[in-house]
Amino acid sequence: MQGQIEYALFKRKDMDIWQGIAGGGEFDETPLETAKRETLEESGMSITNQFTPLDSKATIPVEYVVGKFLWGNETYVIPEYCFGIEVREKNITISKEHTDFTWVCFEKAIELLEWHSNKNALWELNKRLLRQRSKHSSEPLEVV
Repeated sequence: MQGQIEYALFKRKDMDIWQGIAGGGEFDETPLETAKRETLEESGMSITNQFTPLDSKATIPVEYVVGKFLWGNETYVIPEYCFGIEVREKNITISKEHTDFTWVCFEKAIELLEWHSNKNALWELNKRLLRQRSKHSSEPLEVV
């Protein structure tokens, strides 16, 4: 539907679940640098797009991420930072980490996402985008 906000979701090959672009930092990368690198690697999308840091943050057990205590026996969880990416062109080339991708509305994305932290971040991003749209629109915004 024209004018509707859509979200890109990616189906992970290793876990057969839908999520946004995800990945861990390398060396001394900042969370934003990591997000940009992972975006390019996993989707082929331009990293010159606008990245919006979200307030949504979570921690993930290291065993869920890499299956073992890769960072030492005293590192139990790692932080999950979330960003929204403004995309003007929907040209995506998925990496070997994924089997598929789709563009969906907010409600469908919430239905497809597996992890609560991903749903929380998407909720925040959707609210931010709707508020931004209502501030810049001369027509009333209808949200159902």
